[in-house]
Amino acid sequence: MTSSIHLRASRKPTVPVNVGGVMIGGDAPIVVQSMTNTDTADIEGTANQTAALARAGSEIVRITVDRDESAKAVPHIRDRLARMGVAVPLVGDFHYNGHTLLAENPACAEALDKWRINPGNVGFKAKRDRQFSEIIELALKCAKPVRIGVNWGSLDQELLTRLMDENAALPSPKDARSVMHEAIVQSALLSAARAEDLGLGADRIILSAKVSAVQDLVSVYTLLAERCRYALHLGLTEAGMGSKGIVASTAGIGILLQHGIGDTIRVSLTPEPGGDRTQEVRVAQEILQTMGLRSFVPIVAACPGCGRTTSTVFQELASEIQGYVRGRMAEWRGKYPGVEGLNLAVMGCIVNGPGESKHADIGISLPGTGEAPVAPVFIDGKKAMTLRGANIAAEFKTIVEDYVTRRYGAQKAEAETVG
Repeated sequence: MTSSIHLRASRKPTVPVNVGGVMIGGDAPIVVQSMTNTDTADIEGTANQTAALARAGSEIVRITVDRDESAKAVPHIRDRLARMGVAVPLVGDFHYNGHTLLAENPACAEALDKWRINPGNVGFKAKRDRQFSEIIELALKCAKPVRIGVNWGSLDQELLTRLMDENAALPSPKDARSVMHEAIVQSALLSAARAEDLGLGADRIILSAKVSAVQDLVSVYTLLAERCRYALHLGLTEAGMGSKGIVASTAGIGILLQHGIGDTIRVSLTPEPGGDRTQEVRVAQEILQTMGLRSFVPIVAACPGCGRTTSTVFQELASEIQGYVRGRMAEWRGKYPGVEGLNLAVMGCIVNGPGESKHADIGISLPGTGEAPVAPVFIDGKKAMTLRGANIAAEFKTIVEDYVTRRYGAQKAEAETVG
């Protein structure tokens, strides 16, 4: 068991929230979320992307509800998903006019499993409290949980100005960045307290405090976690594109998870033009899996390669096997409980190949430069066979498939017998 699991177990659990049958907080596993980038008024496009995200492993999907056309589309999106056999909880993302859209579109309010509002954008000046209250009262009427999501790009400027003025009057003022952190935290906590005053219980409140720099994320959520027991949604907003976004999100989210902070996560990646939106789901899963907090798909360990592995055979096999097990999980997950914990190894030469392969459930050590053209296969720590020739990939897949059927099929049969 990893140290991160020990840390999470030692921290007092947050108040659990039920979002469409998915539990967030308490002792529940950390939940993976994502968000569509389609026009929600496009019913077919949004339903298709939501389904793709759910099938990739997103356990909750958020959609934008920004105008009347998108609000009216939400029930139809829900119906289309049901016909597709996709039962993922839907979250509506509201800014500026959420109180009006929810009030005027009761079918939309009902079709959503959770609402997300931003206290910095819920209304301005005299309208802020009234419009916030209207949304909370509707949430009470519809029995919906609410995520109060603060974002430093739309922070309540009146609150920030007041805290800056109070700080400037201190004998030893804090730096401006610390004051901003405090403003973000206060915005979330004051809004949550207001929601509770209106009757919304802590078991229907989730907080988030999104910033775009790793150290700010760590500081803000550390403060927030120290001062509340609400369920917390983690994410680095505007994380960026490609490796930059992946590395930044992993660094920030990983540090917080290691300290027991966070009940649900989203990795907010900017996709390449026409890119695959599901990448953010896979990255979120990989963060949790590599930290030992959850298992989603079998792990394929593979060496990085060096001067001993000038052939690309092991790289190609590692990529093919990784894609194969991910593709098979849709069927395996239902037939073979626990298969996500399977460990595979595809190694490139004799230096670490046999040893690493023995540590895996199934491992193969491919020949490096100058080695004999044979590939020993190890199963449960013992050499089981040697593969040769041009069909190694196909033969190795068959070995994996047989192992999954034998091991996890037997475990399922045993559990059913005991039950």
